[in-house]
Amino acid sequence: MNFYAIIIGTEILNGRRSDKHFEFLKNELANYGHELFASFVIKDDEELMRKTFEFVKSDEDAVIFSFGGIGSTPDDLTRAISAEVFTQKPLKRHEEFFNDILKKFGDEAYPHRVFMSDLPEGASLLFNPINNMSGYALQNRYFFVPGFPQMAHPMLKDVIKKYFSLSKEKFRYTLLATTSENQLITLMQELPKDIELSSLPMIKEEGVFVELSLSGYEKEKVKRYFQGFCDALDKKDIDYKIIQKEKDETKR
Repeated sequence: MNFYAIIIGTEILNGRRSDKHFEFLKNELANYGHELFASFVIKDDEELMRKTFEFVKSDEDAVIFSFGGIGSTPDDLTRAISAEVFTQKPLKRHEEFFNDILKKFGDEAYPHRVFMSDLPEGASLLFNPINNMSGYALQNRYFFVPGFPQMAHPMLKDVIKKYFSLSKEKFRYTLLATTSENQLITLMQELPKDIELSSLPMIKEEGVFVELSLSGYEKEKVKRYFQGFCDALDKKDIDYKIIQKEKDETKR
């Protein structure tokens, strides 16, 4: 599964508000051994939203967590665009959600609030513990929640626990070497695709350093390739220290 965050909010991009969703989602997925594949922060712009949804939908392994734009104001565009992109059908009134809105707001549900219950066809509701104004899901892999963190985060905690709680343990080995990346590029090029490489160059007063990290799901395989880097550094008489072994730093 490739987990995507789509955070919709012009107010984040222009600095009126700070994003709180990325850090939450990263940590919540990490509780079950998962990582984000990509994260987008985009304006409340119809064409941009459509293209972003279409791009992520093109990944057959995509799971989407979309924040914002499901209310009833003119800049709330998510419901209509998600219907267009993911169902190719117009919005359809969700009777259960419609009744929830009537129950909560009575006469004040009209003329605007009732439109929140117009959802993509086939949508299932995501319970909102704050005010019961639901988010929604499509195919149990595309999830749409409000932009308010106090509403969105409890909703997605339940979603992730329900659908994505089976985790695979990931192993990570990291070293810090007193050298440039250039000394290790040949070995980096030989890594198989199922081993994730992170190479972070650093310039300090003491000189040039590189923090090299390998991670993957096959412990012995990751360990073997990591040892290859250690052996190469030893052969070139380059100082290094191992700063992490075995457990992935994102796994709690």
